[in-house]
Amino acid sequence: MEAMTPVAIVDDDASLCRSISRLLRLAGYEACAFRSAEDFLADTGRDRFACALVDIQLGGMSGLELQRELAERGDTTALIFVTAHEEPAMRAEAIDGGCAAFFSKTEDGSRILEAVRHAAVQRTTRGRPREES
Repeated sequence: MEAMTPVAIVDDDASLCRSISRLLRLAGYEACAFRSAEDFLADTGRDRFACALVDIQLGGMSGLELQRELAERGDTTALIFVTAHEEPAMRAEAIDGGCAAFFSKTEDGSRILEAVRHAAVQRTTRGRPREES
């Protein structure tokens, strides 16, 4: 049996975590939920995730602060923002910070899954050892 690719969900909304987890599992991914950015940062195995679906507005450290912290640490985990706060300035900051995608929480799940698939492929390509000639 092939192992499922793990995807992190960083959101303090328990019902959204459950629904995104179901969507990911149905698409063949392993969903790992974190209730805060701090909990995600404390996970010593973050490098196993193909990407992280992150809310902008979190209790404590925000999603944008998490993005900056990961960049400072040299962590290349792809972040896909899924938020109820569709403010142009936040979107611009997330994109300027290098997020893989930015969606409203009302977005169709198929578009979010496509972004996850793309991030997983990118991660696999980056993580592949270089072939010797």
